[in-house]
Amino acid sequence: MQEARQRFAEFTGPTWLLSHRQTGGHGRRGRPWANPAGAFTATLAIPHPGTAEAAAQRSFIAALALFDAVAEVTGRPEALSLKWPNDVLLNGGKLAGILLESLNPRPNGQLDGLLIGLGVNLIQPPEGSEVEARAVRPVALAAETGITVTPEDFLSHLAPAFAAHEQRFATHGFGPIRSAWLARAAKLGQTITARMPREEITGTFRSINEMGYLQLDTPKGLVGIAAAEVFF
Repeated sequence: MQEARQRFAEFTGPTWLLSHRQTGGHGRRGRPWANPAGAFTATLAIPHPGTAEAAAQRSFIAALALFDAVAEVTGRPEALSLKWPNDVLLNGGKLAGILLESLNPRPNGQLDGLLIGLGVNLIQPPEGSEVEARAVRPVALAAETGITVTPEDFLSHLAPAFAAHEQRFATHGFGPIRSAWLARAAKLGQTITARMPREEITGTFRSINEMGYLQLDTPKGLVGIAAAEVFF
């Protein structure tokens, strides 16, 4: 993502950058991002992605694209699910994560650009010591399925999958993306906990709304949550 940020002025359209070796990787809220051997680490740079709201909804597009790419590689879509807000699960463990970074918000609400960072454990998962307490266990594609794929080959599945969902988003808006994501959602209708900087809220995962906010049914009623860490 740092490389994409530095080179962003060169890009005239959506551009993928694939890293063979990453140092200083980070996740949400600046947390360190482990980069085990053979992992897929890439960033998609999108010039002029629209509003901040539209940019945030691309997280769901990225999740669907990752789901489709892994399903194509493995032939096992039933083993996959999507964890709000930005993880892909394989056999219930975290296989992939997504990180969004907006570039130069304008007074009119438009952005100059959007960076979407994607990391997938293709060969081996991070060490347990590198994983946050209570987090979903990390898994790797090869260890879980016996299937190996190179980062380049994985990108050849991921890039067209993202483009297809992006075209649907451009044509029909967030509605079809939301429906497709919910059809693949982990723990829908079950009890989960959303942890925010100052509080935790536990409730039944009912849906995501038209903004992509998590909808939790709690003793105090239905609560919408824009950003949080989710624990099962």
